[in-house]
Amino acid sequence: MAMTSIPRGFDHELALAHLRKRDKKLAAWMKKIGPLERDFNARFDPVDALARAILYQQLSGKAAAKIVGRVEKLMPRGRKITVAGIEGASDEALRAAGVSRNKIAALRDLAAKARAGIVPKPAQLARMGDQELIDHLIQVRGIGRWTVEMLLMFRLGRPDVLPVHDLGIRKGAQIVHRMKEMPKPLELQEFGEIWAPYRTLASFYLWKIVEAANAPNKRSGEPVKRSQD
Repeated sequence: MAMTSIPRGFDHELALAHLRKRDKKLAAWMKKIGPLERDFNARFDPVDALARAILYQQLSGKAAAKIVGRVEKLMPRGRKITVAGIEGASDEALRAAGVSRNKIAALRDLAAKARAGIVPKPAQLARMGDQELIDHLIQVRGIGRWTVEMLLMFRLGRPDVLPVHDLGIRKGAQIVHRMKEMPKPLELQEFGEIWAPYRTLASFYLWKIVEAANAPNKRSGEPVKRSQD
């Protein structure tokens, strides 16, 4: 039996009410920051999104954006990074665009895994659960759980994702609850049950809380840009 399609996004007001009720300390920060509604309806292609995630790894937002722009110019149909475009771009051209050898290998593997059906097509995404998607996509070289979690949160709007290995999330939890140290991933996983089933919105606020808490001491006013933003 085919799995029912999973809708994108979630009821923002319901999620807000739930978080306010379950975590009064987080609620105080939420009031200070204001609404964080997002539109999750924008169409995207998984190969394009994952290719950009690979290119953004371990680089600043500006540097990565320049490299992505050069890679886009190598694609046969404009800005979208496709399997055919990756396969048609030579290693020399990708290196000239600023792509490292490791990332070239990851892009090649992404294209191969897409050809093999391991990377789902856009229509398949809505029929796959969070963990199923993670299990599929981490088979691609250079794609880890965190990268898939970003896709689940920012692209698909899945409501209950908590990236416990993300330093910003851990720091945000520490700030909100005045912990002596940042919680370890397993500790945060257990603690974060308080926010379920809307841990995605809690995570969006935890990132913003870190930015707000550090704002007076920041040399750069630019927020951290993630590959799925």
